[in-house]
Amino acid sequence: MPVLLSEMLIGRHGGSSAVESAKKVARDSNASTLWSLLASFGVLGAFLILSFYCVVAGWVLYYVGVFASDFVTALSGNFAGGALAGMDQAAIEGLFPGLLGNPGMLIGLHALFMAITLFFVARGVSGGIEIVAVWLMPAFFILFLGITVYSLFSGALGETMSFLFAFNPDRLFHGDVMLAGLGQAFFSLSLGSALMITYGAYAGRETNLANSTAIIAVADTGVAIMAGLCIFPIVFAAGLDAGSGPGLMFVSLPVAFQAMPFGSLIGLLFFVMVGFAALTSSVALLEAPASWLMHRFNIARAPAAIIIAALAFAVGTLAALGYNLLSDVHPLGFWPAFAGLDILDSLDAISGKILLPLSGLLTAIFTGWIADRRLVDAENGIDGGIHVLWRFLIAWLCPLALAAILIVGLWPTA
Repeated sequence: MPVLLSEMLIGRHGGSSAVESAKKVARDSNASTLWSLLASFGVLGAFLILSFYCVVAGWVLYYVGVFASDFVTALSGNFAGGALAGMDQAAIEGLFPGLLGNPGMLIGLHALFMAITLFFVARGVSGGIEIVAVWLMPAFFILFLGITVYSLFSGALGETMSFLFAFNPDRLFHGDVMLAGLGQAFFSLSLGSALMITYGAYAGRETNLANSTAIIAVADTGVAIMAGLCIFPIVFAAGLDAGSGPGLMFVSLPVAFQAMPFGSLIGLLFFVMVGFAALTSSVALLEAPASWLMHRFNIARAPAAIIIAALAFAVGTLAALGYNLLSDVHPLGFWPAFAGLDILDSLDAISGKILLPLSGLLTAIFTGWIADRRLVDAENGIDGGIHVLWRFLIAWLCPLALAAILIVGLWPTA
């Protein structure tokens, strides 16, 4: 929350792109404008994430199509039956590897999702981005709530509650679990990627940034808990592995939907919901570098968005080919911790383990030690005793925590 508030206040004070906003805060604090690197790293991170994020979102579109076709088939047969009728578990589990092995389909789905993202960003804040926020987010939550209620009543609720909420201090303090939790909270709030600095520039002077930060953090945590209550009852009811990583969504859940009543409909609604959520994120990821390009080179919004989207599509195409034609390419092979990563995972490592934590670390140091205190206090909306806590967190605890995340990410055995 302190880093989130820092990014938002930098954006509102600057009122421009993330990089230009950081420069303005630095100038108004009589500090070097090199501190704008905190935003530059974030913009680059957002660009790299956008490039492979739209590839992954293309996988979601694929499953929307699979379940849409299955739902149409179910309407003419046993509507209340499970999904993917006539397919056994091995066939369903084979859908995802089959997709990854098809470069044409991967690139086509990647292009489609990138084009949808570009459409909303090119239309501007009020004509595009606000439409995503005003219409797609409520639609997402309605679907989310509906599927969660269905999952709770039809899935393994008891096992889910124990899995999510049983307190086990041995597990909590085992290995790097605490740092993994810190990292998850950091990335879940889109910190370090210049997104919140960019969106902070759109906040009016009447907006209390401290209150907004609290609302965002509470809502983000609430959605995370709901996601667990939505997914794991289905997983446990089907006897699937809860720790199967990305395969949980694209391999395990389709298998689970097959065995559920109304599985075709639930599967379709689930992947539509995930698609809505992915689009809200991709729009933000494109907006940050597009905003930088607009202000840096005085380019209109639409051309700037097209340029960034085209470049991200090109990089993302390489990531998609990394699952098939370029599967032997390992860009970070020189780094022992990342030696076996394919192209997409390498992009993820560069952005998630280096650029984002580094940007967050610089932001905390800049706000806690470098930026003018009167400027920061005038923007953050904090007063009273909480202000002392805020200063301690942003100046001491946050830099230490982010430095630990950065070090462990780069050297896992450190």
